[in-house]
Amino acid sequence: MKHPEPDDTPIVITDAARSHDDELTARRRRYSIMMGLRVPCLVLAALFYQTPWLAAGLIILSIPLPWMAVIIANDRLPIKRSGFRRYRGELEAPPQRSEERRGLDP
Repeated sequence: MKHPEPDDTPIVITDAARSHDDELTARRRRYSIMMGLRVPCLVLAALFYQTPWLAAGLIILSIPLPWMAVIIANDRLPIKRSGFRRYRGELEAPPQRSEERRGLDP
């Protein structure tokens, strides 16, 4: 098997993927935050039992939270796509329009 020729371009460490532990920590944090929002919704619904539309709204809001928390926590973190934008000299001016103009100008 033939090995490719070594490449002289430097390796940028910021292009490396996150470690599995860092990614797992971020996922756990997102899950905990979303599930932590469910408890206050249910407590507020119990406090506002005399206002049925508000209590029902808070309960309905808290129903999909566990499902959403699992879906969002299982989603992989986005890959950072950071590239360097280098200055390459002056930009070319856009092509000039011809003298013939169409529009509202007299």
